[in-house]
Amino acid sequence: MSKAKGFSAEFKKFIMRGNVIDLAVGVIVGGAFQAIVKSLVDDVVMPVISLATKGVDFANWFIALDGGEYATLEAAQAAGASVLSYGNFISAILNFLIMAFVVFLLVKGINTIADKTKKEEEAPAAPTTKECPFCKSEIAIEATRCPHCTSQL
Repeated sequence: MSKAKGFSAEFKKFIMRGNVIDLAVGVIVGGAFQAIVKSLVDDVVMPVISLATKGVDFANWFIALDGGEYATLEAAQAAGASVLSYGNFISAILNFLIMAFVVFLLVKGINTIADKTKKEEEAPAAPTTKECPFCKSEIAIEATRCPHCTSQL
């Protein structure tokens, strides 16, 4: 019985650690952020790329492994042919690179803003005391004679 309580207490301690909670929050926010980035890529960036590539549809780049000729990937799949859809892979790589670049730009912008708003650390104040080389007691920095041992400084 105490072993089970020890295990559950250890598990509770693990779950309540700051790192686990921070990670959970990061995953949840990342999931929500993914929708924003996906929309940006699909609705803003990809149409520009499609315009630049003159409407090339990577989804219809495939090889039918049965040797047949099909006009589209959907036609090949409807016919039951095994296909190697390398166009979808190329499209996934492009989407990843575009998303990574967009996230990089967003993080860089956020870091720039954070650096500008970061308060500069105050310079440490000049010391007002020093140590007597003879008796090692603390004395005023302007002192010419130690008030404790009366040594000339």
